[in-house]
Amino acid sequence: MNEILNLVLSLVAGFLFGAIFFGGLWWTVQRGLSSGRPAFWFFGSLFIRIIIVIAGFYFVSNGHWERLLTCLFGFFVMRHIVVRLTRLSEEDPNQLTKEASNAT
Repeated sequence: MNEILNLVLSLVAGFLFGAIFFGGLWWTVQRGLSSGRPAFWFFGSLFIRIIIVIAGFYFVSNGHWERLLTCLFGFFVMRHIVVRLTRLSEEDPNQLTKEASNAT
């Protein structure tokens, strides 16, 4: 039971790391394109995001490969979610309500 809880927590941590990494990437692109020094934004953000994610994976896994794989799975699931959300917000803000009405 305790190991299942650890795997669920590592999955949630993977979601969090994915949201930080890919949400931070989206935010950086938005800020970097309108900035006078885009290289500063892109390299600084990349450095910070990589440090957060690698340190997070290290602490979550705690030497257990199962936790690391679960965390990575959550990370990549969140990648798909962030890509979908940011793509929808750029195309049409009302797209979510249109898709929801088509689903019913």
